[in-house]
Amino acid sequence: MQREHTTQGPVFRIIASFLYAISLGMLFPACSSSGGGGSGPGPGGTASGGTTQVGGQMNPGGVTTAGGDTTPTGGNTTPMGGNTTVAPSGSGHYQMENLDRGVVAVKVTGGVYVGWRMLGTEYDTTASNVSYNLYKDGSKLQNVTDSTNFLDAAGTATSKYTVSAVTKGVEGAQSDPVTPWAQNYTSIPLTPPSGSYSANDGSTGDLDGDGKLDIVLKWDPSNAQDNANAGVTSDVYIDGYTLAGTKLFRIDLGPNIRAGAHYTQMSVGDFDGDGKAELAVKTAPGTKDGTGAYLSTGSAAGADNSAVYRNSSGYILTGPEWITVFRGSDGKELATVDYPVPRGDVGAWGDTYGNRVDRFNGGMAFVKEGGVATGKPSIIQGRGYYTRLTVSSLTYRNGVLAKNWVYDSVTNCPNGGGDHSEMAADTDNDGGQEIITGTRTIDSGGTLKCDAQMGHGDAMHISELVVGKGISVFSVHETLGGGDCHDGATCKTYFVVTGGGDNGRGAADYVGVGNETAASCSSSHTGNLNCGTGATVTPNAGSNFLIYWDDDEWRELENGTSITKVGGGSLLSCSDCGSNNGTKSTPTLTADLLGDWREELVLRQSSNASLKVFTTTTVTKRRIYTLMHDPTYRAQVAFENSAYNQPPHVGFHIGVGMADPPVPDIFIVK
Repeated sequence: MQREHTTQGPVFRIIASFLYAISLGMLFPACSSSGGGGSGPGPGGTASGGTTQVGGQMNPGGVTTAGGDTTPTGGNTTPMGGNTTVAPSGSGHYQMENLDRGVVAVKVTGGVYVGWRMLGTEYDTTASNVSYNLYKDGSKLQNVTDSTNFLDAAGTATSKYTVSAVTKGVEGAQSDPVTPWAQNYTSIPLTPPSGSYSANDGSTGDLDGDGKLDIVLKWDPSNAQDNANAGVTSDVYIDGYTLAGTKLFRIDLGPNIRAGAHYTQMSVGDFDGDGKAELAVKTAPGTKDGTGAYLSTGSAAGADNSAVYRNSSGYILTGPEWITVFRGSDGKELATVDYPVPRGDVGAWGDTYGNRVDRFNGGMAFVKEGGVATGKPSIIQGRGYYTRLTVSSLTYRNGVLAKNWVYDSVTNCPNGGGDHSEMAADTDNDGGQEIITGTRTIDSGGTLKCDAQMGHGDAMHISELVVGKGISVFSVHETLGGGDCHDGATCKTYFVVTGGGDNGRGAADYVGVGNETAASCSSSHTGNLNCGTGATVTPNAGSNFLIYWDDDEWRELENGTSITKVGGGSLLSCSDCGSNNGTKSTPTLTADLLGDWREELVLRQSSNASLKVFTTTTVTKRRIYTLMHDPTYRAQVAFENSAYNQPPHVGFHIGVGMADPPVPDIFIVK
């Protein structure tokens, strides 16, 4: 199991919990904004524009009471601008992929299951305005008005299906035809690098601009290490694949990038708006792009690619550090610049041997550029989280890779506040997404927005976890133990639990009856609590991954290589598949890659001969546009691969009794 190692023992944790119960400010001093300039929070977790006190009273030993009620500025239950009708392509705020219909057909007992995407740009809260014509072998089979899937009882293994949208009576173009899969998955053949390698974390984007989502895959060697452990590691490789099985590129990060869960975090998105996704990742001398060439642009020009900077313990604490943008279609280097936050004095990060300096996070988010919410995606990279926490935003526009802003806690808030992951969401509805590091929310412009002042944790989940209350954050705690759920915009807590030692796992979502007004916040130490009140509830959201899979609005549990229904019942199990990252038992990827709004599960074969992409075959009457056109979900999919992988969440409530989803405020790059 890959875990962080600290010098903080049980006695320290007891003392820390006691101090926290007396005064949050005594353990974690008040923090003020830094990094991007401008005003920010004051003492006690004050957010810009108002004062917030930490809600929820605690006693040592983990006694919990609910915090005060709070509503974030502007709420988060309606889209920016109050749109209630269809948003035409090109008129919205957030840049999204120009996805095709994503039709998938699967031969099942009783016929053929067919699913397809509702695009965010054609969604209408008046359901009758949008329907779908389903064609089989060139003839119209059905006009589907109440869902985005269908069971063709007369379908055969050779049937061909296409789908077209009918918007206010006007039929659009038919999709490309598909024939049924023989089973509920498709395989992507893999060729492992030479040596001992396993397919590891994945990300997704439309790499070649054909409207279909593709896979970016990291290969980890068998000698990969946690940062806390010494040892020389082999090279890390990154591949690009289409879902149809075509290999697009292989990037070799070289000997000066160490292998392990905390080192290489992939940022995948269409950063330049050309309709094709790019990959951005930390690089160094010795890195080769997808064409087999050493890096040669910008900071990499003239580098000594024969130099090996790792020391006898395997750590790489000297030498150049870069970030490179690679073209998605072939992995060619597009631009290289210095890494936005250099290592500097290694000891300033909390130790001298190289553990904390190289704890990275990364993904993509729609933050502000120069204080302006452009709605365009930016590269996000984080370095450090225990003692010094940094988050950087970079833009790639018109061939230029440039630093946008950097948040750095070193100037005024040296007590960590970062988790082993990051996520993004627009917590205040100003059109720019905040970066949530766990206990802290970094404003979309690069300043500290608020801090719940509970230090470092291992896992977090971010969504509308309390119905009608906007974006909330559930995080588990290391030093303090327990966990909390707090408002993403103000950091005011709904509940807090402490004690019990290092709480390493947790999950939060709407998973079954009893959670109609708030999600279930579950963890290995605190049990199952109502995210809004801290009251004990059932059922259990587990402590690993979550996935939308069956015919209802509840989310299912994904753990290892299986999907189970809350309350009992196996929905999927792959006997020849392997999970990733030791006891974390995480999949390569979960995301809405195909078909309707429910998610696909990507697992590696145990032999690493292929990736298996599983899709649901259960017909549902719930109709939601593709989750990949929800800006919160899209950004969180990009962060999913980061460090201790976490599942993505949407920015609105999905559950029994849910309101119509908000019309996504998006435009499509064509």
